[in-house]
Amino acid sequence: MSATGQTDASPTIAERVAAVIAGLPRLTPPAMEATCGSLLVDTAGLCLAARHRDFMRAMLAATDEPGPCTVIGQPERRSVAMAALCNGTAAHGEDFDDTYEGGPVHAGAVIVPAILATAEAHGVTGADAGLGMAVGCEVMCRLCAVAPKRVHQAGFHPTAVFGAIGAAAGVGAALALDARQLVDAMGIAASMAGGIIEYLADGAWTKRMHPGWAAQSGYRAARMAQAGFVGPRTVFEGDHGFFHAFAHTRDGNYREMLEGFGAEWLAARIAFKLYACGTMAHPYIDCARSLVAAGLDPDDVQAIECETAEGIVHRLWEPLADKQRPPNGYAAKFSIPYAIAVAMLRNDAGLPEYDEAVVRHPKVRALAAKVRYRIDRGNPYPRQFTGHLRVTLRNGDVREARQSHFRGGVEEPLAFDDIVTKFRANASHGGARVSQLDDMLTHLSRVLRASTVDLRPFRG
Repeated sequence: MSATGQTDASPTIAERVAAVIAGLPRLTPPAMEATCGSLLVDTAGLCLAARHRDFMRAMLAATDEPGPCTVIGQPERRSVAMAALCNGTAAHGEDFDDTYEGGPVHAGAVIVPAILATAEAHGVTGADAGLGMAVGCEVMCRLCAVAPKRVHQAGFHPTAVFGAIGAAAGVGAALALDARQLVDAMGIAASMAGGIIEYLADGAWTKRMHPGWAAQSGYRAARMAQAGFVGPRTVFEGDHGFFHAFAHTRDGNYREMLEGFGAEWLAARIAFKLYACGTMAHPYIDCARSLVAAGLDPDDVQAIECETAEGIVHRLWEPLADKQRPPNGYAAKFSIPYAIAVAMLRNDAGLPEYDEAVVRHPKVRALAAKVRYRIDRGNPYPRQFTGHLRVTLRNGDVREARQSHFRGGVEEPLAFDDIVTKFRANASHGGARVSQLDDMLTHLSRVLRASTVDLRPFRG
């Protein structure tokens, strides 16, 4: 008997997952229709926002592999894998994309690009594309339950490593792979997975490409499996399996991962961001803005102390001196001291707040230098993302704010109209004409009901 309690004759974890996927109806699951529609709109807007950015110029130059697939906002088309890579990079490039509380993972930036490219190249229907999106996102979200926090602690980006397997499952579902092929696809994808978090050291661009790399890896894995290439059945729980490699454990909670799979859609709880930075900073931004709205003057601040979850310290708080003075706009996206300071001074943390000139502004840096933290051992992370500020003023007065949840998440979700407003702002930021936006939104609303997926309105 194995460490997971299975006999050799028992289905492996991958086989159990694959059996459910292969048995799903060929349509967008009703519980996921709204989420898939929102993911399409949010992802498209983010790709348009990033269309002229330096990291996208580099990615486009490096992926000059022509094909039939749309790179959103660009005139050039690419091969399936390269379109998935480019769109995934664009969608995640500003760290403004969706997230899943319980991970965190950014499922949309992986799965939507993978499925759209697959659909364009292989004539997939909108219904099958919706099924693929739902399955891919669900697999990513459920993988988060196996070994919470362990992947980050091991030095890997969960979106990157879970994304390759989620994309393989999603593309496999869209292409109607059978159960054995789906097992192979996930097994192959695990050998393609990767993505370290050393970008935190200096704000390098590598995190930006993680979802795109996972998207193209999942596509390649699914196609290899479809052609008969064999992957390991015990990819998840095996002695040398996925979680042994990326979480340094074989003691995963597979029961929680599998419970309700195919019937209860955890991905329907995917959250959408209001701020263009790391998700766990958002409640702190809200606290900072609420204090200023209540009359606090940032010029009167003597010190700021924050309670925080231990699990986010190594990414968003330390090294503290570096987080108080991030070297560039991208590094600032993973700094809670910076997020608090810029929110107090500018009443937002959108795309303009991460421009280089703002990040380097002396007033922002001076306020960020006053921010400290202490670990709250009872913090519910990663199930909930919380915020807390205790501000001491120069006259000795103390102001305090707490937030128990992430706005845009399960407890306070964004309405679809809010996501449309975000799309309009992001598309305009990327140079799209206002006259185009209504037509784009109408087209997106029809994608998952169409006989074929057509993205020609997004070539620009």
